[in-house]
Amino acid sequence: MFAFDSSTPPPPHEETVKNTSHGNESYMALVWRRLRRSWTGIIGLILVGLLIIMAVFADFFAPMDPKATDVGFAPPQLISIHDKEGNLVWPRVYALADSEELDPVTFQPVVGLDYDNPRLLGFFVKGSDYNLLGLIPANRHFFGTVDGQPVHFLGTDKFGRDVLSRAIIGSRISLMIALTVVFIVTVVGTTVGMVSGYYGGAFDVWVQRFVELVLAFPQLPLYLALTSLIPITAPTNIFLAFVIFVMSALGWAQMSREVRGKTLALARIEYVRAAMAVGATDRRIIFQHILPNVMSHVIVAVTIHIPSVVLLESFLGFLGFAVKPPLISWGLMLQDTANYSVIGTYPWILSPVAFVLVTVFAFNALGDGLRDAVDPY
Repeated sequence: MFAFDSSTPPPPHEETVKNTSHGNESYMALVWRRLRRSWTGIIGLILVGLLIIMAVFADFFAPMDPKATDVGFAPPQLISIHDKEGNLVWPRVYALADSEELDPVTFQPVVGLDYDNPRLLGFFVKGSDYNLLGLIPANRHFFGTVDGQPVHFLGTDKFGRDVLSRAIIGSRISLMIALTVVFIVTVVGTTVGMVSGYYGGAFDVWVQRFVELVLAFPQLPLYLALTSLIPITAPTNIFLAFVIFVMSALGWAQMSREVRGKTLALARIEYVRAAMAVGATDRRIIFQHILPNVMSHVIVAVTIHIPSVVLLESFLGFLGFAVKPPLISWGLMLQDTANYSVIGTYPWILSPVAFVLVTVFAFNALGDGLRDAVDPY
């Protein structure tokens, strides 16, 4: 007969093993497991990833050269799977052609479709030359016409430039401005907030008075005043760098205030006091003990702050204070919408608004998902 050893515990239930296995997961694994439960957070993460890929490989995804001109204010070319007789055919678009008829409002030639010259569509087609990542010469585009003829899925602007290609290329500048500004704001705001909250006392009082002074400035008039100081003849790179500097100089204060509040609570926790007792330097305590504990809040704040910078850049670009030609951004493209009559006649020039809305939604959805995932309660 088999003897039963009462000192040996019975095998744990499968569900118990599954639950105890979570206790061995790292913090990032726990955050990812909780983020996966948020469908809005996952959608935001996917959209953010697609936006970044589109911005990095913008030349590849743009079907045309953004500087190439064609028919001014041409309407979008819709994809068709029917020929002139209505038979099913390979996806195609039809070329735009001016007719002899004039528009009674704009007195411009009415643009119509040339059914006699279809342009077949395909993937990985040859088109305009570009340098992939600025280094590798290439001429392949993700989508376009097989014969390399012009195609305008979102129409053209007043100079006949493809709106879709310019919007894709413009994502590179708009996202670059947003990510650069948020990076500077995060580094400066987090550092100032941690140092101020850790030292406290008179030092904290004076730092917070300066932070309140920065927060008290009316930001929009100050943006316009500072950017108007740049000469019109200034090089484009200098103009862009100054805009990034102005946005960063006025945006770090709010991040600093939030991180200071977290640091005030963390500076009184036992492990921080223990590190002080064993003689750890202030720098070590701030960057090795306090910083890891505020990073969850900082990451969420970054994802929520990026959409506000994108909206600000679009607004300043619309007013002509953010980006100058030959650079392209979503805000700069929206300058064509300043005239109400133009919007009513050529509504497709509002297409960059869709890119801005998708970007704002993506980062906000990701920020909301991360906020729930990193919250221990």
